[in-house]
Amino acid sequence: MMTVYDRIGRSYGTTRRPDPRIAAQVAAALAGMTSVVNVGAGTGSYEPAETVVAVEPSSIMIAQRPDGAAPCVRGAAEALPLSDGSVDAALAVLTVHHWTDVEAGIAELRRVARQRVVILTWDQSVLRDFWLVREYLPAAAAVSAGHAVPVSRLAELLSGARVEPVLVPHDCTDGFGAAFWRRPEAYLDPRVRAGISMLAQADPSELVDGLSALAADLDSGVWHERHHGLSTLDRLDAGYRLIVSG
Repeated sequence: MMTVYDRIGRSYGTTRRPDPRIAAQVAAALAGMTSVVNVGAGTGSYEPAETVVAVEPSSIMIAQRPDGAAPCVRGAAEALPLSDGSVDAALAVLTVHHWTDVEAGIAELRRVARQRVVILTWDQSVLRDFWLVREYLPAAAAVSAGHAVPVSRLAELLSGARVEPVLVPHDCTDGFGAAFWRRPEAYLDPRVRAGISMLAQADPSELVDGLSALAADLDSGVWHERHHGLSTLDRLDAGYRLIVSG
């Protein structure tokens, strides 16, 4: 079961540490749930204590799960190895865009969860305006757009689920795509880029010019002049969304 994260996920345990403020929002969405399956669980970020089992296709990601994490089985969202209604809730964090069949995956979440489904994803119509992809790395924007699953589609598949914005703190500890919106120099670090799928999956040759331009703009002060308004913000809506059904 070779997956994309067997190739790009080797540093996730260090670059993708869960942010406590985002974790609190995920936990609030799961309030009252006593048993949770974490689907596409990766290294276990945002996995609540109530998780009884995690499902993850990548052996590389499973190997990075911390001691004490929930037991993890190797499997795919489209065919969960659980019986009907076996848990209170199903959680899927930044994973639906990698599923081969979104409809089948959502149906599986609904099948195994008795009460609630919680999905963390992003709205491409918002993320595409993020300064990094708009001004410097259109190749990454193309990767993101190619993977994105419309939030409206997910809400429809979940029978009218509610959608909550997930604002990104300026000092976010989880190094996902827009996490460094106020720390632009971080995107020049190849270790950081390796933990961001839209950058790790883009053709490296198509990022060179944009990264060079970003470095030059940081050195000259152009970036800070252009984006001076960001320095007054503590959190940013970069398009991340929590979808909650049930």
